[in-house]
Amino acid sequence: MNNPAIENINSVATEIEDKKKDIVVEKRYLLPFILISSLFALWGFANDITNPMVSAFETVMEISTFKAAFVQMAFYSGYFTMALPAAILIKKYSYKKVIMIGLGLYAVGCLLFIPAAQYQVFAFFLVSLYIITFGLAFLETTANPLIMSLGSKETATRRLNFAQSFNPIGSITGMFVAQQFILSSLHSAEKAADGSLIYETLSAVDKEGIRLHDLMVIRDPYAMLGIVVILMFIIIAVTKIPQNTKIGQKVDFGAIFSRLSQNKEYREGVIAQVFYVGAQIMCWTFIIQYAENIGYSKADAQALNIVAMITFLCCRWVATFMMKYIKPSLLLTIFACGGISTISITILVGGDIGLYALVATSAFMSLMFPTIYGIALDKVGEDSEFGAAGLVMAIVGGALMPPLQGKMIDQDFIFGLPGVNFSFILPLICFIVIAIFGYRRFATK
Repeated sequence: MNNPAIENINSVATEIEDKKKDIVVEKRYLLPFILISSLFALWGFANDITNPMVSAFETVMEISTFKAAFVQMAFYSGYFTMALPAAILIKKYSYKKVIMIGLGLYAVGCLLFIPAAQYQVFAFFLVSLYIITFGLAFLETTANPLIMSLGSKETATRRLNFAQSFNPIGSITGMFVAQQFILSSLHSAEKAADGSLIYETLSAVDKEGIRLHDLMVIRDPYAMLGIVVILMFIIIAVTKIPQNTKIGQKVDFGAIFSRLSQNKEYREGVIAQVFYVGAQIMCWTFIIQYAENIGYSKADAQALNIVAMITFLCCRWVATFMMKYIKPSLLLTIFACGGISTISITILVGGDIGLYALVATSAFMSLMFPTIYGIALDKVGEDSEFGAAGLVMAIVGGALMPPLQGKMIDQDFIFGLPGVNFSFILPLICFIVIAIFGYRRFATK
């Protein structure tokens, strides 16, 4: 015979457990969640103070858009290089130790801007950026699965979207610093009354002085960022961070690779992530060239980039709320279709309307990275660290696609359209790929 008291206790326990499953961040994980979420802002700052450097180096070093876009190739190649080593170290050591390695590399890369500016060598800056993203690869490979593990599986994607919401805060700050303290202070970007660059008309001696000044302007925010990263290193070092439960286990790489490659959801997620990161970096990097083409200054163009990022941030919060009622895969499909629409206006209409549409594209990009990430990792189980590494390696899309777009921008016209307008066909293709991924995932559930 059933005991009513016991049944009542079981019922209450079940209800408490169900409520716990619906909590995005439990109290016991609040401090580590805040600290790890702050890392999202920290790498967002690095990402978006660096995007405008393509335009800055193009002017200061007097190089083509194609060559200047190697800033992005150097920056995002670091993710591809170090994501897998980071995953291996996660299996061997704790999340905390790997995060500290990442912060150490991040700080070193930032501080290398000091000698890079002194020697005035573009390749030195590229090496510095490459090392910065060694650190960012360690941070992202570790932080994303760590955030997902801080609570129930049912709220993992919402929790990751919540944590990722701090990324645009860092991005906006990086954009603001780039606008107020770098782009607006570059003497090489000053224009004559007819709109031409004064710098191009100067003697070699005068250019040398301006180049040294401008490279110091570029250097200073990165050097200060290095100090901030060192402080974060110290804070993480003295804070207790939850550990992964399988430290020190032997890793069978062949078996892991086989499981991941046979997982259709994960495999397609990695492909979608390559295209998403490529789209994001292209839209946020070359908005400056698009705006300059219709008469805006670098600083004014960067102001619009800040508007785009604020739009991105607001829509990230809205999308996170909407996921409570709409399946993430369906929402991803809808947002990708929105991106296709706005970027088509950017390509075909041009002018201020095209520029505003490019800004509006950020609204539709807002949920893409964490949503693709969450969908792709949903069924990888014990391979989550290596699955995360694959998704971080997918950030290489931000290295491969910008130089190709830069090459298009260097052309005056392509198929009757200004080269800078036509170049946004690359983000358009990316959004089509993402829409297909989202729809396929929604249709199979």
